[in-house]
Amino acid sequence: MTKRSFFASACWFLLLGALAGAQTVIRVGAFPNITHPQAMVGKNNGWFEKAMGPQVKIEWKSFNAGPSAIEALFAGAIDMTYIGPNPAISGYVRSNGEALRIVAGATSGGAALVVRSDSGIQKPEDFHGKKIASPQMGNTQDVALRAWLKAHGMKSTDKGGDVQVIPLANPDQLTLFLKKELDGAWAPEPWATRLIKQGNGRLFLDERTLWPNGEFITAHLIVRTQFLKEHPDLVKNWIRAHVELTDWINGHLPEAKKLLNQQIAKETGKALPDAVLDEAFGRMTATYDPLRGSLMNAAKSAFDAGFLGRQMPDLSSLYDLSLLNQVLAEKGKKAIQ
Repeated sequence: MTKRSFFASACWFLLLGALAGAQTVIRVGAFPNITHPQAMVGKNNGWFEKAMGPQVKIEWKSFNAGPSAIEALFAGAIDMTYIGPNPAISGYVRSNGEALRIVAGATSGGAALVVRSDSGIQKPEDFHGKKIASPQMGNTQDVALRAWLKAHGMKSTDKGGDVQVIPLANPDQLTLFLKKELDGAWAPEPWATRLIKQGNGRLFLDERTLWPNGEFITAHLIVRTQFLKEHPDLVKNWIRAHVELTDWINGHLPEAKKLLNQQIAKETGKALPDAVLDEAFGRMTATYDPLRGSLMNAAKSAFDAGFLGRQMPDLSSLYDLSLLNQVLAEKGKKAIQ
């Protein structure tokens, strides 16, 4: 090797080292759940890594519930996460509107009220004196259940009524269905379908029937406000990839469901049965629209249920859709208000 070629090689390796050292890390949260389809599919096929390029390293963080993801965001341990509406609202309110912004939607639909087939429940009035589960006190389905009970003149026992609302992890709901120790549950997918297919359950109410056009937000993408201010280009690139992946999922459902199920199996150790996956997906839609109106209605229900303090919080700065609308404009798509 000549001195000149040796020098050129040395410079090349130094340049590579400098480039590697300049790599930006973005830490992203998601749940191993079908209501986080962009995250599950994107993790499986490397969609976001390809879209963000070699100068960006993605560190995926897995969570089982919204509150733990919010705590990680508060601690600065993640920069963005896919998450349901109620944890996002509570995180925003707890931080006095400072910690996070919703920048895109992820999923619409995908929740249902399921009753045990032999529970004796045929109509709303039959819920008096029954035991109905929700995944977690104050979570999205818990709030929806309490609002539905109120709309039908009923209250939970902790509010002076006679319906026992029991916050219970989704796997435990299935166990108690089989033991006949629960009469029903308001559950997200795929658990609603699993209660039907595996727990002797019956669909009582598809939550989509309660919303205009059958659309309500189940999951969206939130970003830590400081990260959004410091790295708007990174966030915009992610949102662009998110929009493109959403369109791909909706246009390639069989392949998308296969990739999603592979990722769920990788993270949880067990894939969903095809029948469960197909039925659950039939009640939800991947979307980049954050469906702002449905979140505001959910916030009102959460406030009425006593989860947001004594005064309805000001959520006017919860959304920052400027980057999403820039991406949509680039693609000739309609802006989202």
